[in-house]
Amino acid sequence: MEEIKSKILDLIHSQGNAKIPIVGSTIDFAQDETNTSENPPESISHRSDRPSDQEILETIDVQYFNESDNFDAGKYELQQFENITDIMKIETQLQKLKQQQLVVSSNVLQMILEKQSACQEEFNRIVEVQTSVEEILKLIKAGRSKLGIATRHYTTASLGILANYRKRTLVQQLLRSLNTIKTLHQTESRMSELLQIEDFPGAIALLIECQGVAAMYRHFTCVAALSTKLQDTLVMAEEHLDVALAKICYEFDEEIYKKLQSAYFLLGKTPTAMDQLHMHFTSAVHDAAFNVVLSFVDAGSQSEAKTQYSQLCKEVEEANLIPCLLALCKKLWCIVLSYHQVVQWHQKNPQNSEGADFESNYIEQYVKQKLNSGLTRLWHDVQTRVSSLVLAANLANYKFDDFLQVLSILHRLSEIGEELCGSDSAEVTNSVRTQSSNYFSRYHASKLDDLKIFFENEVWTQCPVRSDFSCLHLQEFRGLRCTVEQCAGVQLRHDTSIDSSSVGANFFNRFPDPKTRTPFDTNFHTNATDEDILATSVPDDPSGYFSEESEDEETDVAHIGLEMGKEKESSQHCINGPLLTNTTLTVLRLCGKYLQMSRLLKFIASEVVMALTQLFEYYFYTVYMFFTSDLPNTLCPNVTSLKLQAVLKRIKENLINDYTTESEKKVSEANISPVVDLSDPETLYGLQERIIAMESLIFLSEQFNFLKSYLEKLLQSQGSTHFLNQFYSQTVAVSVEIRKPVYACVSWRLVDARQVLAMMSRVDWEVKDVMSQHSKYVDYLIMELQMFHGKLTELKARLHIPEPALNVIWENVIYFLANLFVEGFSSSKKCSTGGRALMQLDFIQLISKLEKLCSLRPIPHREYVESYVKAYYQPEDDLENWIKDHTEYTSKHLMALVSSVCQNNKKSRQRLSALVEELEKSTVR
Repeated sequence: MEEIKSKILDLIHSQGNAKIPIVGSTIDFAQDETNTSENPPESISHRSDRPSDQEILETIDVQYFNESDNFDAGKYELQQFENITDIMKIETQLQKLKQQQLVVSSNVLQMILEKQSACQEEFNRIVEVQTSVEEILKLIKAGRSKLGIATRHYTTASLGILANYRKRTLVQQLLRSLNTIKTLHQTESRMSELLQIEDFPGAIALLIECQGVAAMYRHFTCVAALSTKLQDTLVMAEEHLDVALAKICYEFDEEIYKKLQSAYFLLGKTPTAMDQLHMHFTSAVHDAAFNVVLSFVDAGSQSEAKTQYSQLCKEVEEANLIPCLLALCKKLWCIVLSYHQVVQWHQKNPQNSEGADFESNYIEQYVKQKLNSGLTRLWHDVQTRVSSLVLAANLANYKFDDFLQVLSILHRLSEIGEELCGSDSAEVTNSVRTQSSNYFSRYHASKLDDLKIFFENEVWTQCPVRSDFSCLHLQEFRGLRCTVEQCAGVQLRHDTSIDSSSVGANFFNRFPDPKTRTPFDTNFHTNATDEDILATSVPDDPSGYFSEESEDEETDVAHIGLEMGKEKESSQHCINGPLLTNTTLTVLRLCGKYLQMSRLLKFIASEVVMALTQLFEYYFYTVYMFFTSDLPNTLCPNVTSLKLQAVLKRIKENLINDYTTESEKKVSEANISPVVDLSDPETLYGLQERIIAMESLIFLSEQFNFLKSYLEKLLQSQGSTHFLNQFYSQTVAVSVEIRKPVYACVSWRLVDARQVLAMMSRVDWEVKDVMSQHSKYVDYLIMELQMFHGKLTELKARLHIPEPALNVIWENVIYFLANLFVEGFSSSKKCSTGGRALMQLDFIQLISKLEKLCSLRPIPHREYVESYVKAYYQPEDDLENWIKDHTEYTSKHLMALVSSVCQNNKKSRQRLSALVEELEKSTVR
């Protein structure tokens, strides 16, 4: 170090005599100086033209900046010459290299001189550091010397003090150990007290603390024996915890469960506790199901069926199935509710917190995963127990209401499963799927046969019901009202009955305590309360719905007063109520029962809705066949529309037995009761029965329209709404069209068409003067119309006839009279201008009387007659176009018109007659 420093200092001190370092060989440099001194004046002048140093530096070849050790400058320069014998070129290059060397050497020296002061300052700092290091060495030596003196003076005294302190500490530790051992011997009695009062965390904490202390003082003989006893006490405590954990499965207690979780957490066995809990829940489901079913089995068969649950289910009698199913569901509900409350408790009380370690997070995730997977497994066990009981029963022999009750219980169980874990309860559903489908098919076939009997015994009298009656007032629609009204867009009333469809699920919040009430305490029987379809709505009960739960708090006086009030209003009430029959109510009741089943078993919804359509179609077809069979064969064309004919044909092919090939899915055509007389003129050919039958069909179609949205909702999940839309557009919508042919049976018998035509044939239509008095046959028609109006008024006093029905009746009458007039007018062989005026006078007189008797405005079919009469005024040239435009007249009417107009022109008469015949043969006619 000293040598390096001296060399550097010598270099610095000799900076005044610094020389430019020689780059290259010494010989070349000396030769360059010699040449320089001998240069003539021309060289000196030439040097004045020398380029600047910067330019010279820029001309240096880049290869000279190569830092590689293998670079040979001489060899590189020689390689630049193509002809080594060119001396001039070599000298020029040599001169250039020397010039570049001088410039580089000058610049290097200049840079060294610039950094000389900085180098001097750095060496000065090095000297200062050296001086500081020497001073520090001196201080360290002095400190060590003083520490040695202190060690020699104070060590001996300090060791004595420390020895005495150690003796005192040992005595204190011995005293604490003796006190601890005394406490350990009292642990067992304290543990029993804590477990007795169910302070599980305190007992486990005390036990763990004692174990830790015992391990610490294990070197004492008495404590070593106590450690074994504490281990036995720990096993006993865990058994107490397991017993308390098993009780949680039947009745959840938040405080006890919280203590149990704290105790297991102190033991470090939280995952084990969750495994044990799930085992207890599984055992609870199996044991509870077995015990419940066992209680409904006769004592004689119990010993044989104890080993197998499925065999035990077969021993349950048919009459005990519903009570057993309810008891089983209630018991299983208690277990499911406890599990749900356990899950809720863990969601509200997570064990991990901020800053928790990995192990705590792992335990929390394990508990969460275990609870989530346990939901599905627990619900699977519940379904298995219930399904075994249901599959063991023979549901085919059950009454429909009892069968619905079973389905309601299972539907409620499925709703609980959906709320619990989102399960579709496939096992419960599959347990009744096949049986339900077969049961419903047989039930529907039997009800179609029963409906045929109803039709054959129906006398078509009005069944008295309340004025605002609808299908929702029937007991069979209980549980569907709110849902049907919501689908139909009806605003719910404040006093609407509470049922399962309106309340919704949310069972775990509605029934939190199984000791008070469970979801299966509801009366599932559909006939639990009496319906009242006759009661008049009162201001306090605008909805008219009966309550779900009976209340018998009225006094006898109030009850008698209410009955008297009902009797006073009964007559007017029945008159204003909708027209329907007992058979109509029967169909609606069947609809309610079918919909109850579809609500409970959505997978057969399409089959149920199809059965509903068959009920309506059978009613539709029967009403038409009963009350149009006597349609008179008069001069009027067929009033049954093509669409109605197509519907009737389809119903007959698909639903009605043709007595050649019988089918279970078809029903025989009904025969009208012999009590119903449709041929008595005094009763207007059974007009009252026809009106009641027809309007009951209309009422039934209105109820089906009201149910349409609900039926569509049922079928949306199955994607089979096409046939429903077809049913409503082709059948329900056409039901009003039956009014026309049914009421035509009465309207067309109002007058004797032959007698009227005979009277019209005796009228002289060739009068020369315009008559001021109408014909006598008009008086006959008016007299018959007045008699009909009088009988119709008497009927209206007994029966509320809807205005649309009255309008159709009178429209049929007018239609018949219009055809009668045209037929009579066309029968005249000759007609004068005065005769045509008489025709118009006769018809106007009849119309004026009809305007007083009926409320139709304007009078229909008036133009039909007037247009025909005015055609007599058509010129022969325009008559052809008129015939082509008026295709509503028969060929007989048109031929009579042609004969009258073209009476004097045989050629035109023949041409127009040929046109009429051609039109009759064409597709237009």
